[in-house]
Amino acid sequence: MTTLTVDTMTAGYGDVTVLTGVSFSVGAPGITAVIGSNGAGKTTLLRAISGLIRPASGSVTLNGQNLAGLAPDGFVAAGIAHVPEGRRLFAGMTVEDNLMMGAFSRRVPAAELQRDLDAIYAIFPRLGERRKQDAVSMSGGEQQMCAIGRGLMAKPKVMLIDELSLGLAPVAVDVLVAALRTVAADGLGLLVVEQDVAVAFDLASSIVVLDRGRVTRTGSSAEIAADPAVRAAYLGEA
Repeated sequence: MTTLTVDTMTAGYGDVTVLTGVSFSVGAPGITAVIGSNGAGKTTLLRAISGLIRPASGSVTLNGQNLAGLAPDGFVAAGIAHVPEGRRLFAGMTVEDNLMMGAFSRRVPAAELQRDLDAIYAIFPRLGERRKQDAVSMSGGEQQMCAIGRGLMAKPKVMLIDELSLGLAPVAVDVLVAALRTVAADGLGLLVVEQDVAVAFDLASSIVVLDRGRVTRTGSSAEIAADPAVRAAYLGEA
């Protein structure tokens, strides 16, 4: 079983500390969701886990390998892929070319890459239909499919997804949730930042609650969803 462990991590930007003493773990296969209000530090957390920023202290380990000090490509090589908020597809490139960029650092036979690409099209048939279309001309939901597919093409052990459902129609969210359940069942670990708490509870088996840069609760989705304080804070219940 793959395990991603964040241990007493403190991180931020320059003199500004955003995360303080953050600790939790993500197992694979499985889906963990991070919930929290705006400004809680969710995006900073994913950026620190994927090597885009360097923590001031603490550690990120994958299967016991300490990733401290690695450049972002080292995190990818170790098995961590990051799907950023806003999708950030390459304009002027086709859907297929965007997907293939996820495999840029892999040194494997072309036939293996084609099998992986075909697997993405099986998960997201709409991408197969639009493989020769400019990726950024698609709908928001289709672009998110492409961004996730690009991450999957890196063949990660753990994939981080920032704001899965932001700005998307409910029908598109349903497609994405079903797809993520499929890839998790196939052995992938997923750490998903999700602003829609109802979606997070439905998608994930475990939840991390982040509040003002600190982890305040972790537990199963059922446990966290039943917590009156969580329901009051994030679902507006009295």
